[in-house]
Amino acid sequence: MLRCLLDQETTLSHLLHLTHYCCVCLYSTANNMRQSLISSAALVGTAQALNYTCTPSAIQAALPQGASVNFAYPVAANATFNVPKSGTGYPTSPPNLPALCAASVQVKSIGNTTYGFGIFLPEDWNGRFLAVGNGGFAGGINYVDMASGVRYGFAAISTDTGHNSSSGDGTWADKQPDKVENWGHLAMHGSVVLGKQITASYYKQNATYSYYSGCSTGGRQGLKEAEYYPEDFDGIVAGAPAWWTSHLQPWTVRIALYNLPTTADYHIPASLFAVLNAEVIKQCDPQDGVVDNIVSDPRGCNFQPSTLLCGANSNTTSCFTGPQLDTVYNLFSDYVGKNNKILFPSYYLSSEGQPFLVAGNAPNSLGTQYVQYFLGKGADWNFTDYNDDIIALSDSINPGNATVGFDLSRFHAKGGKVLSYHGLSDPLIPTGSLPYYYDHLTRALKPKGIDVDEFFKYFLVPGMGHCSGTTASMKAPWYFAGANQQPVLGPDVYSVPGFENKEHDVLKAIMAWVEEGEVPEYIIGTKYVNETSHDQVMRQRPICIYPKQAKYTGEGDVNDAANWECKSLY
Repeated sequence: MLRCLLDQETTLSHLLHLTHYCCVCLYSTANNMRQSLISSAALVGTAQALNYTCTPSAIQAALPQGASVNFAYPVAANATFNVPKSGTGYPTSPPNLPALCAASVQVKSIGNTTYGFGIFLPEDWNGRFLAVGNGGFAGGINYVDMASGVRYGFAAISTDTGHNSSSGDGTWADKQPDKVENWGHLAMHGSVVLGKQITASYYKQNATYSYYSGCSTGGRQGLKEAEYYPEDFDGIVAGAPAWWTSHLQPWTVRIALYNLPTTADYHIPASLFAVLNAEVIKQCDPQDGVVDNIVSDPRGCNFQPSTLLCGANSNTTSCFTGPQLDTVYNLFSDYVGKNNKILFPSYYLSSEGQPFLVAGNAPNSLGTQYVQYFLGKGADWNFTDYNDDIIALSDSINPGNATVGFDLSRFHAKGGKVLSYHGLSDPLIPTGSLPYYYDHLTRALKPKGIDVDEFFKYFLVPGMGHCSGTTASMKAPWYFAGANQQPVLGPDVYSVPGFENKEHDVLKAIMAWVEEGEVPEYIIGTKYVNETSHDQVMRQRPICIYPKQAKYTGEGDVNDAANWECKSLY
């Protein structure tokens, strides 16, 4: 059990300025004590056993000076929580909720800035605390993912990161380093600290375990918590983590420039990416032992793009010229700077099926607006002026201290666990960035005598795009109740419909690892025939923890997970 001991004279400002610790924490070392607390939570965490008080004054009483309640009111079972109209980043209102208390809090932060967070406190509480993450540059409280968490019984929170915007809008960062610092790490940490205080006050006891689930920027937020604030969570699920912010956002400009301008002879029009994707699948699909249109091992595929080269009388709408094949090569090569230093890892083969960052007339705003407003180049900066000096500038500024470092030794020391994942067909954040992080994490910790595999595991998801979904051509089993995934199936989905267990649900898997010591070896991905009704399974498959990979046994239905096994890559 975690208990934070705060001196009565500690101010909220001091609390939020601490970079590495929010408080001094003591832990119970007796596992039987933890188990008894969970049992107690099950007994007292119901409306029948406790007289909950869901009012602004009751929530305010749990908060220190500098934090104020925006609203607090009960939500009846099966009702909808109506997101405030100001919620630009996450405007969707989650329906069919369990009975809960909904509250919102505004907190004074550094300079003249503030941030907010929302909290759902279910009547049927499982004794645990969950924070969910954000995406892109978005400012707003992610009530939809909070709703996914509260259906498990978690007390769930989300921060607005200190501003209000859509995921691709970075204009709010213009000459606002304090706001960027909130987005980078302060708002999440401060929201977690105060969210735990509200939870303890509301239920009259501390949460027994604390978890985090996020993808993309949300994945980065989770790893940043492990680095800067190791006491905040016992278990972290970090999907497609945008951990290398200082390089990822400039790379977003660089990767687009490989295919720009649209008038260049090397430019690949959007329609040709489908041709490229079909050839990648044709050459790279069979290596897992079965031909099913799913690329399971893009790194092991010896792809030959020359098969796409136009002949003398070819129709250029279905083949590639020599200069266009050069662009293909660039898209799947690491971004390398001076002295062959990797500035950012590459896409993996099969990500070209959804060419979001490379098929437009200009780079994505996640790249250009980062340079303009996070790096201070201003609105007049044009992406055609991009060069590698932007990377050096970004490293020197490191806006918001958002980039995650490789020393997670303190999170390991406190017994924390990280379960990370990335779609092999991610078109937004190159899949190679997660193995790169794991490799450098190992380089940082192994010399200290730390076995990374003891506390940090990851898996790569064949055919999955960015955080969720798959292409119509692959129909890969991508669903495992990861961050942002449950709302894709429906606004009131819980866990993995029909398979609500730790083998199929990544959140249940991290709980089993943290609380029971059950080390995950795989997660079973699910693809439903109709993902909005999710009443019939099309196929399931184990997604193996690195360094293993799923291989077909050669017998039985290829769509049955039982006929696949995890085998080592080396």
